[in-house]
Amino acid sequence: MSSERAPLLTVEHVEVHYNGAIAALHRADLIVREGEIVALLGSNGAGKTTLLKAISNLLPAERGAVTKGLIRFDGTDVLTRRPDALVRNGLVQVLEGRHCFRSLSVEDNLLTGALGRSASRAETQVDLDRVYALFPRLAEKRRTVSGLTSGGEQQMTAIGRGLMSRPRLFVLDEPSMGLAPLVVAEIFETLKRLNREDGLSILVAEQNSAVALRYADRASVLENGVSVLEDSAADLRARADIQKFYLGGGDLSAPHHQQETAA
Repeated sequence: MSSERAPLLTVEHVEVHYNGAIAALHRADLIVREGEIVALLGSNGAGKTTLLKAISNLLPAERGAVTKGLIRFDGTDVLTRRPDALVRNGLVQVLEGRHCFRSLSVEDNLLTGALGRSASRAETQVDLDRVYALFPRLAEKRRTVSGLTSGGEQQMTAIGRGLMSRPRLFVLDEPSMGLAPLVVAEIFETLKRLNREDGLSILVAEQNSAVALRYADRASVLENGVSVLEDSAADLRARADIQKFYLGGGDLSAPHHQQETAA
């Protein structure tokens, strides 16, 4: 049972402001336990990306700051650690937007993921072979300049580069954005395989709730910067009001929804 696993990531009552004034998160709460997939759901502008950047301590680069609350990864306060130190400790994030070095080949992009952990050449080759086994299309395009590959291949490259850092918690921001359904399914099947075979803990932010709930163990919903609902993915899939919420109707922060969750 996931409830019996140790928390790997804990987010408690987090508030975030940009430029010292603009509130982006008002009260965000989240737990990711060892060996589970957690989906962070919410509409565009709900605060998902802000929360993920807070978890990786990336906000200061964007004039943002956690002004209240606590974020711990493996017992360590992330706000006291540099982002590169967090990566070396296993907290690895794939940012929104299929970030690749467009002028580098697919393989050179992947290899940059191993640079920060002082891997030996043999270790790097093992990881590279693993990524190519997970994403055979990348093996076929290994010498191709990344900027000339498809959107799906660029997303696979970004994910593969993250895997080269040997994550313990893999954080992904909107991996399905702009991709064809078959490619999305391939990516999520691969993430599920990594979770099942390697025990990789995964936190994935998604606006596509149907896809995320199909593969996640649990899910948390953000609305207007507030965590309003947390439950097992199976239970959330069965709730008609979740679909209503994502179509623009309903308010999950209303009291009657909170009562339903507690019931």
